Amino acid sequence: MMGAYRIAASAAAPALRLLLNARLRAGKEDGARLSERFGVASAPRPPGPLLWIHAASNGEARSALGLLSRLLESNPRLHVLFTTFTLTAARMLAESLPPRALHQFVPLDVPAWIDRFLDHWRPDAALWIEGELWPNLISRTAARGVPMALVNARISTRSFARWRRTGAWLQPPVDAFRVCLAQSPADATRLAALGGRSPRFLGHLKFDGAELQADARALQELRHAITGRPAWLAASTHPGEEEIIIGAHRRLAAVWPDLLTVLVPRHARRGNEVAELLERGGLSFARRSRGEMPTPRNAIYLADTMGELGVFYRLAPIAFVGASLVSKGGQNPLEAAQLGCAICFGPHMTNCRDIADALIAAGAAVEVRDPESLATRIGQMLSDGLARERAGAAAREVAATGRGATERVLEALQPILSALSAPAVIHARA
Repeated sequence: MMGAYRIAASAAAPALRLLLNARLRAGKEDGARLSERFGVASAPRPPGPLLWIHAASNGEARSALGLLSRLLESNPRLHVLFTTFTLTAARMLAESLPPRALHQFVPLDVPAWIDRFLDHWRPDAALWIEGELWPNLISRTAARGVPMALVNARISTRSFARWRRTGAWLQPPVDAFRVCLAQSPADATRLAALGGRSPRFLGHLKFDGAELQADARALQELRHAITGRPAWLAASTHPGEEEIIIGAHRRLAAVWPDLLTVLVPRHARRGNEVAELLERGGLSFARRSRGEMPTPRNAIYLADTMGELGVFYRLAPIAFVGASLVSKGGQNPLEAAQLGCAICFGPHMTNCRDIADALIAAGAAVEVRDPESLATRIGQMLSDGLARERAGAAAREVAATGRGATERVLEALQPILSALSAPAVIHARA
């Protein structure tokens, strides 16, 4: 049925153009680079061997940066094309990509757009990070003989069930990957059931990710502004979570009247929306996107800016990790764990279930479900400094003990990487 899918995808091209224009109006696309979605390159292909790495969004892209650095370090002739879907990931990579690596937005799954993309870039090998399985993108790349690997692959129970339902007419294209590396044993089992080639679990790349960076001056200024105040952080929140955060804050403020809740929406463009919610709730707040600093009169600090989460994890070492009280799969809790935060998150942690379970088992994190349980966890950490320190130390230990996946993955990728430069096969570091 791939032929029918290709025809349907081609027929959908006009509607997809309308969708992209709607995303552009909503601030989810870069107008200057919109043509990249149609496979039109905005940069020349670099000379020599080219490795294509694709990661859908910010978390997946960030997890691949360590692997990217090792690949470039090991082969001085290599260039890397890094594609993503989201604008947030593109902005992060604009600040993070090393020399010999460049970013493009991935084309949508329309055959003509994919062929245009492949005609220009002519990748010698490709790595897919985690699991955005676009049938046309994968099958048309494989048809050109490009060796491909699926790395740090994740197939949620929901995605697995969906692929099993569609399997009678559209098989998941996991068998196109010559190497299939899962991010957990459960993911390896699901990938095998979907037809993956001998999936293996060699560790989770996110454990090898670098700590989030922080501007030292910004951190110092904020610490001075909140000196002496109890504070906690609600990080990477999504719609539906801010109401729960506000409810927890009200309960906590009854005990700690000078409490500061630092609220960081996952998407900075939601700043106005969250500000209106705070205004309706009668809560005094300062807004970082306007250059404001928290004052003793502010109950909430609305940190609606991009790329500063490392500052706020260091500012308030008690952290709720968002996208977890609503069905969004949860943000990566390792970012908080690496910085020694006492952590909590909601029940919807399917994106990082194994990491969440490890943090809970170590006493570094707890699961919360509503304003009451969230307020209870934050209150315990505010009132017991020793317990807070123990939880933070346990979080750091979990983050440290999971490291080392990058080297094992490099070794497993040799059948793919050898296509880049036979005389300079990339070996894992001893």
